[in-house]
Amino acid sequence: MKPEKQDLIKLAPQSYWIESAKNMIHEYPTLSEDIKTDVLVVGGGIAGITSAYLLGREGLSVTILESDRIACGTTGHTTAKITSQHGLIYHRLLDQMGREIAGQYAEANETAIKEIQALTETLKIDCDLTSQSAFIFTESDEYIQELQDETEAAGKLGIKAAYVDELPLPFAVKGAVRFAGQAQFHPLKYTFSLAKAFSDAGGRIFEKSRAVEVNYDNGYSVVTAQGYKVTAENLIIASHYPFYNKHGMYFTRIYQERSYVTAIKASESFPGGMYINAEQPTRSLRSQNSGSDELILVGGEHHKAGQCENTWEKYGNLFDFASPIFSITGIPYRWSTQDCMTLDRLPYVGNFTDDTSNLYIVTGFGKWGMTNSMASGMLLRDLITKGDSPWKDAYNPSRETKAASAVSFVTENLNVAKSLIGGKLESHAKAEDIELAAGEGRVVELNGKRAGAFKNGDGIMYVVNTTCTHMGCELNWNTAERTWDCPCHGSRFSHEGKIIEGPAVKELNMDEDVNPVRKLLKEDF
Repeated sequence: MKPEKQDLIKLAPQSYWIESAKNMIHEYPTLSEDIKTDVLVVGGGIAGITSAYLLGREGLSVTILESDRIACGTTGHTTAKITSQHGLIYHRLLDQMGREIAGQYAEANETAIKEIQALTETLKIDCDLTSQSAFIFTESDEYIQELQDETEAAGKLGIKAAYVDELPLPFAVKGAVRFAGQAQFHPLKYTFSLAKAFSDAGGRIFEKSRAVEVNYDNGYSVVTAQGYKVTAENLIIASHYPFYNKHGMYFTRIYQERSYVTAIKASESFPGGMYINAEQPTRSLRSQNSGSDELILVGGEHHKAGQCENTWEKYGNLFDFASPIFSITGIPYRWSTQDCMTLDRLPYVGNFTDDTSNLYIVTGFGKWGMTNSMASGMLLRDLITKGDSPWKDAYNPSRETKAASAVSFVTENLNVAKSLIGGKLESHAKAEDIELAAGEGRVVELNGKRAGAFKNGDGIMYVVNTTCTHMGCELNWNTAERTWDCPCHGSRFSHEGKIIEGPAVKELNMDEDVNPVRKLLKEDF
């Protein structure tokens, strides 16, 4: 029977990458004592593990702290394109930031592709790595000139780019830019293997060890949620969105966007290549061999984290896009993720601030974390071991804010203020007047306060205080993922109030006057 759009609703959110790499998962211990290390990396995603591996090869003792399981956050929910093609970026960089910065960014990401390929060969990593061309295309006449300008800009920066009029896709396009020499892979097969190589060489990885506090006294010390301390000469914060707020004001300079992927099976074979459009809404396409079958990954539909009333519609829109193009025979997976966005679209990698020596940050990859993770690892390795990097200016977290970025700064922070204040002023129906279906969540009023209620399949009601423990914004219910999401900085919590994604480091406050017990039956209202 041909799948229908409503079949997506029945499908639990599940990443193909995580499901297909289960046999490779190695559970690392939780930190249970105070330790010392040369370098501490907070965050066990692809960026943190790459940085740790490269620094370990330099003879340094390196430790990774991961709040949950390594590589199962953003890394495990990507589309895994290894490409220097990051949308229409190079013409803009040349125009707004100059040849030097644009050249550094292009060189860093082109080098990263080669380094990932070389590392895969050196460590004999079986991660489905295949060479592909990457295309950015348009179906609109108004983007043709921009694509031609991007082709010219990329060529000036040493990237093998060409403008083409046609693509081997089952729909017509007006034009496209082709980047040759790009690649795709299975991100978890790669990252799990890299983590094992790091650990086998003496590196230490601790999972279920959430960092909650940073102190400085002749070195950095990081305290975990369990109360244990890691002391390090160098500290790298690679926790996706930085959990540390005391310096840098990153919560004013980074916002998170959520985007979606639907993995489909189709009667037709995918023509190869990796594709993304220039216009909105974003549509991304690539394929993945899943053994006997081929999956086509259809992605896009981004929005500000925590600011979408019906996230189901996002998956439905991807289905509506794919359905006329492919003869869909199955929809085995769907997943979503959040990406940290900077105001000028370049990542923040380097010293946390100009006056915090030996404290480093890795964040803001936008939607291009595969190559930027390798580039970041190489950059941080060079800063820590040599004190310099040829790419430091392009990635400098303290770089000057240009005029266009200043407008973005004001816009994003007004959005945060609106979400912070607006959520507290909203009125909601009282909990006793609400009828929830199984699997439904909603904001309610309980004992005169805003609260979040969710009813599971057994009729048990879970109620949480919806004030985010990061900076006090009011959370919204995510229908498709069944989570409480922060519209300000992107923290996410389960229906029980447990942290799914930071920057929050504390579970939701189960304040007694809002929620006398953690679980409530409907009749208790």
